[in-house]
Amino acid sequence: MPDHVHLILIPTIDAKRRAVIPLPAIMKAIKGASAHQINRRLARRGSIWQEESFDRVLWSSEKLDEKIAYILQNPVRCGLVREWREYSWIWYRDRENPYTPGPLA
Repeated sequence: MPDHVHLILIPTIDAKRRAVIPLPAIMKAIKGASAHQINRRLARRGSIWQEESFDRVLWSSEKLDEKIAYILQNPVRCGLVREWREYSWIWYRDRENPYTPGPLA
């Protein structure tokens, strides 16, 4: 989107500390790296992102599916494209269900 970003993240585990990497640390890293790249490409300095983020923890696959559908339709609702697949800034990969049985031997 021209003025905001939606992300769905699955936090990873810091193996050395045996702990989940906190969302604020993940967001700080993403915002810092992307702001640096944006400022470098635009030959400018200054803030890119707001300090605050509006995060949500999703507790069910149904809620996750709702959020994915909302994000995918965002550029359509804003009139940027007719179909979400036309929007060049969407990166989408089908979720793999870890409970799907593997191939039979």
